[in-house]
Amino acid sequence: MKIEKPNFWNKKYSFFSIILFPISIFFQITTFVKRIFVQQKKFNIPIICVGNIYVGGTGKTPLSIKIAEMINNIGRKPVIIKKYYSQLADEIDLIKDKGVNLIQDKNRVDAIKESENKKYDVAILDDGFQDASIKKNLNILCFNEKQLIGNGLIIPAGPLRQSLNYIKDSQIILINGNHNKSFEKKINKISSKIKIFYSSYLPLNIIKFKNRKLLAFAGIGNPENFFNLLRENDLEVKKTISFPDHYKYNKNEMNKLLKTAKESQLELVTTEKDHFRLKKMGYTDISHIDVKLKIEKEEELIEELKKYLWLKSLNIYLRAFLYTYFFW
Repeated sequence: MKIEKPNFWNKKYSFFSIILFPISIFFQITTFVKRIFVQQKKFNIPIICVGNIYVGGTGKTPLSIKIAEMINNIGRKPVIIKKYYSQLADEIDLIKDKGVNLIQDKNRVDAIKESENKKYDVAILDDGFQDASIKKNLNILCFNEKQLIGNGLIIPAGPLRQSLNYIKDSQIILINGNHNKSFEKKINKISSKIKIFYSSYLPLNIIKFKNRKLLAFAGIGNPENFFNLLRENDLEVKKTISFPDHYKYNKNEMNKLLKTAKESQLELVTTEKDHFRLKKMGYTDISHIDVKLKIEKEEELIEELKKYLWLKSLNIYLRAFLYTYFFW
């Protein structure tokens, strides 16, 4: 069954968002109460959380991979922590394909304990900003410039998992897409301490699709962003087909797609995440776009990461010193 994001999530005022607003209020109150009573767990390993407040399609996993690579390059041993959900197998395959260390578990706390036992020295949570049970040392929130916060309302009236005000719990925000001064001002009103960075996706194999007529399809958080990426790189996209995020394709659908492409004399092209799902079904000949996440002012971001890792290390040494001084 296809469950797609409703269009009214991107409209400021709509009949459906007004009707659903009371449920959103209840959801927000429930979340607030849970945060009050939850007992937060602290760990010796530095924890960086890459999260979002917009539902899906903000690029958490590509950023988690990028941060793991950056931390590895400064001589640390990072691991990505991912909560296990069977429908997220495509993201797991993507992380493994990039050669990044990964631990997945149904319980994030158990996964972090495992990372400590295996002597990793930085844990990167791919999602988990809403998990108040874990003390994080650095929170990085992802936004996509095309969607940002939609209509600004909480699920189900809008696309937000939390109110925008919760960004005050983050230290860094990364916006994928064009610079947006208006949104930056909105962020700074909530907290002037947040550092804002921008990123973009750089297609690596775009040249092979030049002068070809394409039928593009995608089952990701925001398929239109993928289609726009193709058009922005001057590819001839004749037809597009969207599926929900982490969509589980079936053979009938795929055979129909292949037939449509053949009859229309178009070449099928999809995303990396879709590629991994289709590969398991035996569809290895469908082309996909390889992308690399490019971060503006990357060196500044690396320095921010170093700062928070250093602060955590200092905290650990101080605690060890005080424990030794007072209890020995």
